Amino acid sequence: MSSEESARRRVALVTGAGSGIGRSVALALARARWTVVMAGRRQAPLEEAAREGGARCVPMRCDVSQEASVDALFERIATEIGRLDLLFNNAGIASPPAPLEDTSPASWRAVVDTNLTGVFLCTRAAFRLMRKQTPCGGRIINNGSISAAVPRPWMVAYTASKHAVTGLTRATALEGRQYDIACGQIDIGNTATDMTSPMSHGTLQADGTRVPEPQFDVKHVADAVLYMADLPLDANVLFMTVMATKMPYVGRG
Repeated sequence: MSSEESARRRVALVTGAGSGIGRSVALALARARWTVVMAGRRQAPLEEAAREGGARCVPMRCDVSQEASVDALFERIATEIGRLDLLFNNAGIASPPAPLEDTSPASWRAVVDTNLTGVFLCTRAAFRLMRKQTPCGGRIINNGSISAAVPRPWMVAYTASKHAVTGLTRATALEGRQYDIACGQIDIGNTATDMTSPMSHGTLQADGTRVPEPQFDVKHVADAVLYMADLPLDANVLFMTVMATKMPYVGRG
């Protein structure tokens, strides 16, 4: 593909694209005529999601917590597609809920390696590609979660990792200016996915009770990411919160 042809395409990379929020966002981008690289650790769900999305979806296996895997992914994007206009840093995990004093270092590292180091590794690789391509620049959107601002009980590793993502978003937005790289963050509360389905049956609250929490359709997250993605690079949504209207987040604690 020529550099002129490559520059006319809008190319997005979505991590954690095989299920949940990542899958919904990737499919919405494809419907909006983006070329979408769908990345994730499990090949079968990626391929199934890519078939649903059609010819614009390209599945590529990647473990974002591993530097070599991320570097190989971005090398494929540069070689096979030629540019990158959008990175949605979505891949994330949560360990089983446990009190802080019972959280093991292994559980801590697993969450931080994916939720924070993975975002850093992908952001670093995107910077290297976006600053050199013609035309230069692009956009990075981080999935922060409402836990980036307010914790849930027994979720210390997840909370710490998401708080750190907020710092990474701000640093990326600052350093991206000189390369026309915009960076923003979407903080999501209780969208209905397999990961959050237990919330409808009862979730531990700060006062020790368990209360079912409302959820909302993941489609609205995809719509919000599309809005952020479609802005010109001289405009940016630095932070956006999308949440179930009646969830207890605003009054947590």
